[in-house]
Amino acid sequence: MAGGASVALSMSLAGCLGGTDDSQWETDDSLAVASATQYSAPGCDCCEVYASYLEEHLETDLDVTVPDDIAAVKREFGVPAQLGSCHTLELDGYVVEGHVPVEAIALLFDDEPSIDGIALPEMPSGSPGMPGEQSEPFTIYAIDDGEYEVFTEL
Repeated sequence: MAGGASVALSMSLAGCLGGTDDSQWETDDSLAVASATQYSAPGCDCCEVYASYLEEHLETDLDVTVPDDIAAVKREFGVPAQLGSCHTLELDGYVVEGHVPVEAIALLFDDEPSIDGIALPEMPSGSPGMPGEQSEPFTIYAIDDGEYEVFTEL
């Protein structure tokens, strides 16, 4: 991660301290995936909170790992630096970057587009696992071959 990007990530991680209220993201959506791995940033409490949120909606176990170099994981999965967040998921071959609500992940699996995955950049207040309230719609981006465009808004 470039110096500016790691400073931004460090500052963002500081924002995940404190309680969260994921009640606005309660849903009956269930994700029927065969494999689910979350790569979490070291020492990030909101990654743990997001993992708990996601586990409630998975029909399989979530494997959580804390790599030494989270930036290398993001590069491996082709996540553009502009879309980075604190954790990266791999769900049945799709990459899911950040605090993406289950509704957007369900849409990804319902539509099965020919893309690498989706991302909710940074760590917006009120997103699953993050404290605060949602102040504007979340723009979820489709990622494909290092390029990105709007996938959906929630």
